[in-house]
Amino acid sequence: MARINPAISQITPTTTLTYFLLLLTTTTTITPILAITNLTALLSSFPDFSSFTSLLASTPSITSDLSNRSALTLLVIPNSYLSSSLDLTRRLSPSSLTDLLRYHILLQYLSSSDLHQLPPAGALITTLFQTTGRASSNFGSVNITRNPVTNAITISSPSPFSSSNATVLSLIKTLPYNVSIISVNSLLVPYGFDLMASETRPTLGLNITKALLDGRSFFVAASLLSASGVVQEFEADEGGAGITLFVPTDSAFSDLSETDVSLQSLPADKKADVLKFHVLHSYYPLGSLESIVNPVQPTLATEDMGAGSFTLNISRANGSVAIDSGIVLASVTQTVFDQNPVAIFGVSKVLLPKEIFGRNPVLTSKPGSSDMGNALPPAVALSPESSPKMLSSAPGVREEKSGVGGLQRFTTLPLLCALVVWYCI
Repeated sequence: MARINPAISQITPTTTLTYFLLLLTTTTTITPILAITNLTALLSSFPDFSSFTSLLASTPSITSDLSNRSALTLLVIPNSYLSSSLDLTRRLSPSSLTDLLRYHILLQYLSSSDLHQLPPAGALITTLFQTTGRASSNFGSVNITRNPVTNAITISSPSPFSSSNATVLSLIKTLPYNVSIISVNSLLVPYGFDLMASETRPTLGLNITKALLDGRSFFVAASLLSASGVVQEFEADEGGAGITLFVPTDSAFSDLSETDVSLQSLPADKKADVLKFHVLHSYYPLGSLESIVNPVQPTLATEDMGAGSFTLNISRANGSVAIDSGIVLASVTQTVFDQNPVAIFGVSKVLLPKEIFGRNPVLTSKPGSSDMGNALPPAVALSPESSPKMLSSAPGVREEKSGVGGLQRFTTLPLLCALVVWYCI
């Protein structure tokens, strides 16, 4: 009888399962872009793109948008081509400029071979701007086509009425299969994009405090906003891309008072950060919130405290809009005011940022209180302006899928279950 190799005899079901799990971990992990490189630092070695790099560096919220992305193609414009558009970019509000730059970030890795193997009909690629919910239909995407005779590659809006287009100049750099940087000869403008949405545009002139008092369920919030002075900053932001406020009801503040969390004990600057944490620097009607594609949204506090911090996770759950602060999960309970460019929604809980209160504060519910987080969706008749928009990705395109050789996710649960059953037997 042949002798068994001692090394083989020591392989047990436990070690087999361990090795298999390690293999799965190393082969299926998708590394976020920000763990690989800083885009502005990557571009800093190319002085011919210094103007575009400066624009990108001035929009820190894009860093937050890319925190969970694993593949992208960045379209950059050389200084010589961008110079004619710099006056336009200076007139835009920070939020509008950010959206314009988001339109130059394609959520798919494209190599040189991908570009030269485009089908005759071209390819529709989703951009980061499409995920904001502020693009009409699929106009936050770009259409990439190749001329079979000259091999010239053109990038344009999918709208037949758009005059904005750019020609690919060269492939600048690739980090397979995560980042591709391609130079183009023109700044791209999404179809329907409001280039006049600058900080100089007249504001709505809404008195936010009065709107909350008229709502009759927001006396505490109105008092806090007035006392802190941040309400004037909110009203100043009514121009440009607008604002969206999530205002806790009086009941939400009452529930919070029964816990170990105290807003009153915070210094003035921290109170202001908490209040700014309840505001998005863009106008989102209810329909857009319900169908938002990019769930992680920067707040006014993000702009003050740095990219990636003080963000809200917004999704649709149980027929309502759910808002996750990282500590509490609240829901939109009613529409207080909705007129472009200002939307004010009542929410069931005070949104507590983890940057101030930590990830595990003591939140003891008041005895006998109902779970406000399960509030019913608001009964609001949407105006045509605030009706739901199409926010899905471009047809036939999946976000973050590499053009060639990209990592593909696959389900490991059935395999793990089989291994566990085998081990137990």
